[in-house]
Amino acid sequence: MATITWTNQAEFWLKEIFDYIALDNPIAAANVINDIYEKAQLLEHNPQLGYQYNHESGLDIRILLYGHYRITYLIKNNVEIEILGVFHGALDIEKYLVS
Repeated sequence: MATITWTNQAEFWLKEIFDYIALDNPIAAANVINDIYEKAQLLEHNPQLGYQYNHESGLDIRILLYGHYRITYLIKNNVEIEILGVFHGALDIEKYLVS
């Protein structure tokens, strides 16, 4: 079973998502964030569940879809998962992941 950690950047994105949705519906915002966390927990037993992000870094970066959001994560040694960010599908994640 893999361990999952969330980067500060990923936590920041979750807060942004929550704040945006909560402007109209705080309960829905909490539900979306909880659902994103639950979806990410699936990676504990199946780290390769998401599709591989096509990038030349050589790192095993993957994307797991949840509704309009993309949970982007890095697999390290197949036993450690680092959630890099949670991005709305309309965003160009290239500018956030490539540095």
